[in-house]
Amino acid sequence: MRGFALLLIWAALLVSSVQARAQMPGMEIHVHAGLAAETLRPKAGSTVTLAITMRPDAGWHGYWINPGDAGEGLMLDWKLRSGVTVGAPRFPVPETLIISGFMNYVYERPHAVLVDLTLPAGLTLGAKIPVSVDANWLACTDRVCVPQQGTLRLDLSIGDGTTASASRARFDTWRADLPVPLDREARYKVDGKQITIAIPYAANATVEDAYFFPLTSGVFNYAAPQNVRRSGDWLIVETQLSASRKSAPTALVEGLFRNGREQGLAIKARPGSVPSGGAYLSSGPAQGDTPLPALGWLLMAAFAGGLILNVLPCVFPILGLKALALSKIGGDERAARIDALAYTAGVVVSCVALGAALLALRAGGEEIGWAFQLQEPVVILFLLMLMAGITANLAGLFEIGGFGIGGRASNGAAGSFMTGVLAAFVATPCTGPFMAAALGASLLLPVPQAILLFLTLGIGLAWPFLLLAFVPALRPRLPKPGAWMEIFRKTMAVPMGLTAMALAWLLWRLSGQAGLILGLSAVSAFLLLLGLYARLRAGGAGVAAIAIGATLTVLAASQLRPYDRTAATDTRAVLPSEAFSIQRLASLRAAGKPVFVYFTADWCVSCKIIEAAVLERAETAQLFQAHDVAVLRGDFTKRDVEIARFLSLQGAAGVPLYLYYPKGADAVTLPQLLTAATLTETVIR
Repeated sequence: MRGFALLLIWAALLVSSVQARAQMPGMEIHVHAGLAAETLRPKAGSTVTLAITMRPDAGWHGYWINPGDAGEGLMLDWKLRSGVTVGAPRFPVPETLIISGFMNYVYERPHAVLVDLTLPAGLTLGAKIPVSVDANWLACTDRVCVPQQGTLRLDLSIGDGTTASASRARFDTWRADLPVPLDREARYKVDGKQITIAIPYAANATVEDAYFFPLTSGVFNYAAPQNVRRSGDWLIVETQLSASRKSAPTALVEGLFRNGREQGLAIKARPGSVPSGGAYLSSGPAQGDTPLPALGWLLMAAFAGGLILNVLPCVFPILGLKALALSKIGGDERAARIDALAYTAGVVVSCVALGAALLALRAGGEEIGWAFQLQEPVVILFLLMLMAGITANLAGLFEIGGFGIGGRASNGAAGSFMTGVLAAFVATPCTGPFMAAALGASLLLPVPQAILLFLTLGIGLAWPFLLLAFVPALRPRLPKPGAWMEIFRKTMAVPMGLTAMALAWLLWRLSGQAGLILGLSAVSAFLLLLGLYARLRAGGAGVAAIAIGATLTVLAASQLRPYDRTAATDTRAVLPSEAFSIQRLASLRAAGKPVFVYFTADWCVSCKIIEAAVLERAETAQLFQAHDVAVLRGDFTKRDVEIARFLSLQGAAGVPLYLYYPKGADAVTLPQLLTAATLTETVIR
């Protein structure tokens, strides 16, 4: 009898909810779509519920109405006879899925999207009502996306509205998956870069696996963690606003609050007060899907990264001056140790200060990365004036012992400390091996551990000079003091002058021609005032000269304005590329194209070297053309919140970053010291 009953249920199901399959000749389907009606014989003037059924293959997924950071939701174009109307589609509660740092709102299991179809009154019994909808959706794995499309059809016939019990049971199951509209409005409050949503929720109701799915687009940072706390009869969700939004949130913010894996509340929130206090319940998905290495390994990476900085071009001019100072010390054991400790203190203070500023700004919602200060024209102007002054001092145009860098006071503790500060400050444009992993992790670690990483980075940068100071057997290998030192000092004016020229070029890139003219004028006035100070420093005129110089610097800096450079592709470039955007990357990958993405900045010395030696070559352009590789270029010279966020999601704190996305596969992170051989091997593999 039980088998006979099941057979009857199956027959009723087959009759009352025949599914129309998508007709997509030649297209490989991975999320299968169908159309079903709760009854095929609805009454005239009634409303019948339709279901667009979606069944993903194993390992594939489709998307919610708001797909999140990437993807595309279901799009419907109904073809109905006159008088027949269709309501808005109702989606079940989705799931979260993080892929390469991107938050996706998806369905990995079979589900149904319900739509109410309203029929006009007065239709005759037996009248045929054809229902047709052109559907477009996206089927994805964690490696590839395939566009899907098709026409779903079924025929209704005007009848008595009888619904088979099996069909009703199936539709009731689908209805249970839909979110329930909350009968009270929620409230939200914006505080800087954070948005807090207070949801009315009974204090004795169970909360499990809570998550808020934003429906209002362009407001939320989807990948940001969500913290949920309970305060009386309120649940409060804390998360971040989207850094790329162009305006304040609208008066009404909508979304779906999930409690448990399948229970959801449709939320409408308006600006209002949000309760404070309460106990935190849970945190939502984090920004990354890759566990961090142990702290010990990260500290070793930070130390090694700082050590490697000593051989990169960023700090070479400063290290040359430091070597000159050590040679002056000679065999004085005590003086060598004081000098090395003061230099180390300057390096560590600078690294920790920059790291703390980076963490503080990011905690405030700013999307920035390592070397963020070099994106500011005012900072570049300050460095330009400083480097120009050091160059003139080294070249002998004037002699200022108290200038601290390269002068007679270089072997004093104050001069060594300032040399360390400057060395760390100008080293920020370079991120080498090991250092990139440590800095990327610092953005995800608790603040004390992150600060410890920056401190270790500074110790690694200063380590060679600590060894020279505290291992006496090494110092005899340094050249003995002599006449060569004056020649070396003037020779060091050349790389320092080149550094000043590079900063002037960078000021032009950031502030345009007007900014460059202003900057060069300020530098000229500064050098004249330094020369005046060198002649008059015995009296009060020297102090007045420095005061005037400081005033001129502040005035010049206040007039600097950001320069909006065009985002158009540089026609002089050997390697054709497009400007990076997350949307463009997603569309290229969805189209099945391999993609090479690189991030650079005009202030990044190692970036420019790699571009000249590896990327901007005819051989590289031919390689990419032969393998149909699309190239996206992310320019991080000026602050760009989308690039900063993407770098953070990749575990990178700054540039350079080189990624290769093979067709249908995960991204391959290439070495920062990229070679042509490595790039070629990666592409043709």
